[in-house]
Amino acid sequence: MIENIIFLAAPITACILLAGILGYFGNHILSRGIIFIDIALAQIAALGSMIGLLLGYADGSAAVSYLSLLFTVLVISVFSLTKFEKQVIPQEAIIGIIYGIGLGIAMLLAEKIPGGSNYISKTITGNILWVTWENVFHCIFIFVPIALIHFLLRRHFINISASKNNLPYSLNKVRLFELIFYISFAIVVVYAVPIGGIFLVFVLLIAPTAIATLFTQKWSHRFFWSWMIGIIGSFAGIYLSYEIDISNGPAIVCLLGILVFMFALAKIFVQKMKRS
Repeated sequence: MIENIIFLAAPITACILLAGILGYFGNHILSRGIIFIDIALAQIAALGSMIGLLLGYADGSAAVSYLSLLFTVLVISVFSLTKFEKQVIPQEAIIGIIYGIGLGIAMLLAEKIPGGSNYISKTITGNILWVTWENVFHCIFIFVPIALIHFLLRRHFINISASKNNLPYSLNKVRLFELIFYISFAIVVVYAVPIGGIFLVFVLLIAPTAIATLFTQKWSHRFFWSWMIGIIGSFAGIYLSYEIDISNGPAIVCLLGILVFMFALAKIFVQKMKRS
């Protein structure tokens, strides 16, 4: 029992960190209606890593991480400037195009890299059970400054997210805050995907926030409950995968996805009971 707790301590800590930072960003992403920005960014991050592998750098090396970060920051910086007073092309459409290009190039590069298909599979599913304390402390080092920046600028980010297609400030000021927001989000995605995989990061971003939004619209409450739901779902998925020997990432994804529908149906049922 003690050995199991020691083994699972690092993955559980990583889940707490990811659930918190992704739950926060998830509230903004859901309010902005750009749901698939996370998957698009994760795909671009994976593309940057694959280019690093193609250049001969080792998987997991600093060079590969920096190339992944560089590609992701460049793409998201361009995306942050696509905010206009009158949005002719929805940003969600731009996100879809970015994802399609990233995935297409990644599939082409996979043909040129030994074990390329295995790398794509690993990037999608992740393996959070094998997270080390070095990974955890690295994430803390990256996430804490980002959390501080967002705490100091929280009012501006909330105003922009809550306004949706309207501009609460001048266009240039909005674009500046968008640039800060999306670059910090890109950094989080780049360091979260190698730990959890694309699907887990996406679900931790959206599913807990979707559940919290069903019951409260207050930002602080949504953030707190999305964090708690993300932690509970992650713990349950890790325990289930460890006990019955199944993949941990897909287990957490399925549990959190099912929870969304369960809570949605529960809310509908309670509302009908109140009306009757």
